[in-house]
Amino acid sequence: MRIEGLSLPDLSLPGLSVVIPALNAAASLPATLAALGEVPAEVVVVDGGSTDGTAEAARSARLLSAPRGRGGQLAAGIAAARGPWLLLLHADTRLAPGWAEAVRDAMRDPGRAHYFRFALDDGSPAARRLERAVAWRCRALGLPYGDQGLLIHRDLLDSIGGMRPLPLMEDVDLARRLGRARLAAMPVAAITSAVRWQRDGYLWRSARNITCLTLFYLGLPPGIIARIYSGRWRG
Repeated sequence: MRIEGLSLPDLSLPGLSVVIPALNAAASLPATLAALGEVPAEVVVVDGGSTDGTAEAARSARLLSAPRGRGGQLAAGIAAARGPWLLLLHADTRLAPGWAEAVRDAMRDPGRAHYFRFALDDGSPAARRLERAVAWRCRALGLPYGDQGLLIHRDLLDSIGGMRPLPLMEDVDLARRLGRARLAAMPVAAITSAVRWQRDGYLWRSARNITCLTLFYLGLPPGIIARIYSGRWRG
């Protein structure tokens, strides 16, 4: 790209498809899409039956519909996406400046999946503590979550069995099948909305997440874990 005699780097990523599962995400999705700009070759938003203005908020993207459940929505978006590189991103997570350069560098390493640094849009000490805990989890356990985004080549994803249509823990399932050796961190933040932590309380939400993770590793079916996560286990 050249502007007024100055040569600027080309920030387009023609091989990249961004897949975003969404459910009642009208409040957060516009900022997520705006942060992407026109860099990816395509952005696919997969709506899981929203009752708000999510479809209108996704008007700049390619909009699909799928049954509710993040794993199934991601699987539908991946099947429809055209690019060889896939960036799986939550609807309430916006990528920080510099993400395109980080992704371009990561694309030189198609044998690994790459994730962003977890950050929250909250200046509280509780948010900083959670960010440090997530950094430790990724470093020590090789377990990034979906709110950190995941860049993965389609061939690598296919080689481990693709995205499973799980109602919950689809990100943990994918990270576990990849294994630590095939996961790498990118030096840019993925900034997630702190609304859910602020609403539920940092300690309560973190404890619930750890409980669900433990139950998943103990072999409890994801459908039951999803009911516990949403507070419907007594129903």
